[in-house]
Amino acid sequence: MTGLEIVLLCLAGGVGAALRFVLDGTVRHHSSGSFPLGTMIINVSGSFILGLITGLVAGSVLTHGWQLVLGTGLMGGYTTFSTASLETVRLLEDRRWLAAAANGLGMLVIAVAAAAGGYALGLWL
Repeated sequence: MTGLEIVLLCLAGGVGAALRFVLDGTVRHHSSGSFPLGTMIINVSGSFILGLITGLVAGSVLTHGWQLVLGTGLMGGYTTFSTASLETVRLLEDRRWLAAAANGLGMLVIAVAAAAGGYALGLWL
């Protein structure tokens, strides 16, 4: 990695974290339930975008340097596995079994499908 790529990766990580903060806050403001919908939207959309970026690199549309900046930096700052895990634990503590399963297992299945769809789209482009 070049010095410029490292700087861009760091900046992209900060932008991704800010995007996550704003989107999660917006979703919380517009939803009425206690289900962590914002985190699910963030992780599923981030999985799709990371899949897309990886597919674009595999198809030689983007370079590996851009994959590091956009995938590791931007999407690394944007997505949040740790928050999703903690929110699942909190749902379990509240004995909200179905919501916990939907959040933990459901997000995993949907996020993997989104990543596969993004990757396929990236290869197609």
